Amino acid sequence: MKALIKKEFSLCLHPMAVVFLSFAALVFVPNYPYEVIFFFSGLSVFFICMAARENGDLAFTCSLPVRKRSIPLARIIVAVMFQCALLLLTALSIVMKQAFFPDELLVNLVGNSANLAFCGFGALLLGVFNLVFFPLHYKNPTKIGVPFVISSVVLFLFIGVMIAIRQFPFYAPLLAPDFANYGVKLAVLLCGLVLYCIMTALAAWLSGKKFERVDL
Repeated sequence: MKALIKKEFSLCLHPMAVVFLSFAALVFVPNYPYEVIFFFSGLSVFFICMAARENGDLAFTCSLPVRKRSIPLARIIVAVMFQCALLLLTALSIVMKQAFFPDELLVNLVGNSANLAFCGFGALLLGVFNLVFFPLHYKNPTKIGVPFVISSVVLFLFIGVMIAIRQFPFYAPLLAPDFANYGVKLAVLLCGLVLYCIMTALAAWLSGKKFERVDL
C-alpha cells in the first residue's frame, strides 16, 4: 500500500490539487458561501483521476503485483490526505479570522459562519462526495465526468440545504463566533468528523468491490 500511495503522488498528482488547498482562505471573504470551499476538494479529486486516466495509469497499476482492491484504496487514501489538509487549513484560517477580525465580520449572512460547526459541516460534505463519487467512478474507471457531475449535484443539494436552514431561529447558536455556544458547535464538529470517517470507509469498501468486478 505504501508503494501504491507513493505511485499516486509521483504519477497521478495534479498540481491543482495543491492549489485548491489555498482556497481555505476563502473564509476571510465577507458574506460568502464558505461551503463551496469543499466543492473544490472534490474538483481536485476529479483532476487527479483525469490525469491518471490520460497517463494510462490504470493499465500500469494493474500490471503491478498488488491486490485489485488496493488500487482504489490507494487513490482514496490520497484524497483523504488532501481533504484532511483542507480541513486543517480551514480551521487555522478560522482561528486567525476570529482572532483578528471584528465581531461584525464574523457572522456570515449568506451561509454558515466560519467556526467549529462549519468545520463539522465541511467534513460531512467531503464524506458525501467520497461516498457518491468513488463507487460510481470505480464501477467503470474510464468514466470520470458523469460520476463527478452526479456527486457535484448531490454536494450542492446538501450545500443548498445548509444555506437554507441557517435562516431558521433554531440554527442561530451555530452562527455565533466560537467563544459562544462552544459545546453545541463542538458536538456538530465531532458528529461531522465521525460521519466523514464512516462514509469514506464505506466509499472505499464499495469502490473495492465494484473495481474487482471490472473486466480489465
